[in-house]
Amino acid sequence: MVRKRTERTERTGRAGRKEKDGSGASSVREDRGPVRYGPPAPDPGLPVLPELAEVLAAAAARREPEPTGGGDALREAATAYWERRGLHGSPENIAAAPGASPLLLALIAAHGGDVLMPRPCPATWIPQARLLGRPAYRVPTPAECGGVPDPYALLETVRRVRAEGGRPRLLLISVVDDPTATVAPPELVREACEAAVAEGLHIVSDETWRDTLHRPHDTVLLSPAEMCPDDVTVLCDLAGALTPSAWPVAVARFPDTERAAVRHAHTLDSLTALGAHVAGPVAMAAAHALREPDSVTDRVRRAAALQAQVAAAAHRAVLASGALARPPQAGRHLYADLGPLRSRLANRGVTDSLELEEYLTERLGAPAPGGHRFGDELGALRVRLGTGTLLGSTPEQQMESLTAVAPLELPHVAQALSIFGAALDELR
Repeated sequence: MVRKRTERTERTGRAGRKEKDGSGASSVREDRGPVRYGPPAPDPGLPVLPELAEVLAAAAARREPEPTGGGDALREAATAYWERRGLHGSPENIAAAPGASPLLLALIAAHGGDVLMPRPCPATWIPQARLLGRPAYRVPTPAECGGVPDPYALLETVRRVRAEGGRPRLLLISVVDDPTATVAPPELVREACEAAVAEGLHIVSDETWRDTLHRPHDTVLLSPAEMCPDDVTVLCDLAGALTPSAWPVAVARFPDTERAAVRHAHTLDSLTALGAHVAGPVAMAAAHALREPDSVTDRVRRAAALQAQVAAAAHRAVLASGALARPPQAGRHLYADLGPLRSRLANRGVTDSLELEEYLTERLGAPAPGGHRFGDELGALRVRLGTGTLLGSTPEQQMESLTAVAPLELPHVAQALSIFGAALDELR
């Protein structure tokens, strides 16, 4: 049973802070806070799979652009990808775009109304709703995971929004979550989705990280589209597990209903207006990855197993410092709460997540985006810590990490983990 939460939900606001300039006036520093300085996705820390690079290179001479929403090859490959995961459909229900951000922007535009999302949530969600002028409301998540809102808090938020004259229409969730690196339990997913559908909300399920489970045989992953097939659109950024982030491509799977067909058409209209076409060579490489030949599935499996070990070691270092973090279950990151170290951080001039971001980024030599990027309160000392950078600084080191029987014993991995732990240990 899900416990009822009393934490107050809140509408999104501007995450930033003002500082005094030389004249005594308040101004926002140009290198902190604004969306354009938002964090990149967690770095995989591995070289591009050679087979994918060969496919991309072979298509480099292609002159014809991909049509809006993706060509036949890409959409058919995406259909087969989801078929293998128990989500049946047809290529006509697929839309592709050059990355998750333009695709989600088009999806939000196609649905209309107010947007609800969990707190915390991926860094791009709030800015996209704001860009469209849509009211966006953050709903607390339960203690055991992120990515899916507490069902009772969701119902209370819907009630409050309607009482204030709002029109809640869309719920964004991520069952395999960025930033918390957790996997929502099936019973929570079911309760949250049933609550959303009962209130007339359509669900966009971001499943970008579903293929990065650290222990796939021990983790039960349930897609909302399996439970509510007519009320869920599934979104997947291939950079989560299949393709490099430098080759932006994402795909969405729409329900097979008349209403969804209208929203699919509106999504394509928005992508056309944005000029959001997948580059032809990238589309060919993405289609190849989505077909999941042995080389791709082997790389995905090895990368997830490697991250399981490295992320677990990073998690132990976080706990040893006195900070808190849920055990990472997927992805290449973890979400740490340094609230227990607040007094020691304050002695170093760190009093909020913006300052914590700067402090740890400098000491780790890698991006450490603060919780304010993900919709958490500015005063909460939370931070997303990537683990891909712990695998090595050169392609040779990274491949050695990928193929090693005991990667944590490799000198370059051990040194990276030592630096990671030292940056946290100095706060004890």
